[in-house]
Amino acid sequence: MKVRDILKDKGSDVITIGAEVTVYEAIKTLVEKNIGSLLVLDEGGKIVGIITERDILKECNRRLELLKQTKVKEVMTKDMIIGSPDDDIDYVESVMTQNRVRHLPIIADQKLVGLISIGDVVKVLHRECKVENRYLKDFISGKYPG
Repeated sequence: MKVRDILKDKGSDVITIGAEVTVYEAIKTLVEKNIGSLLVLDEGGKIVGIITERDILKECNRRLELLKQTKVKEVMTKDMIIGSPDDDIDYVESVMTQNRVRHLPIIADQKLVGLISIGDVVKVLHRECKVENRYLKDFISGKYPG
C-alpha cells in the first residue's frame, strides 16, 4: 500500500488556517472539525507551519492564569470508549480510528488495568507485519521444507 492509496480512501481535503489568525480561532476550528492539527498558510497560500493540539497545550502552560481557575471536570470527556484485555488489536485499532481517539482505557472486572495509545497499537501491528513479511520471504525463498 502506498500513501496515494490512503489518500484515495481518505480524500485530499486538508483543513488549513492563516498564520495571522488567533490561537482561539485555531482551537475553534480544531474542535469544530474534530481534528488534531492545522496546516498554517501565509497570505500567499504557502505552507509555513503546522499547529497541533500539543502546540496549543504548551501555549496554555505558558499563560496559566485562566487555567488556574478551570476545573478538570469542566473540560474532560465524560463519554469514554473503553477496551478489554481480550480485545483483538485489529478491533481496537478500528475502534480507535473510527472514533478518532488516541487513548483507550482498558477495563477488566470493572477495574482499570491499563491504558493503551494508538502508538502502542501501531507498534504491535508494525511488528506483526515485519514478522509475517520475514516468514513469507523465507517461505518463498525455500527456507522451509515443503
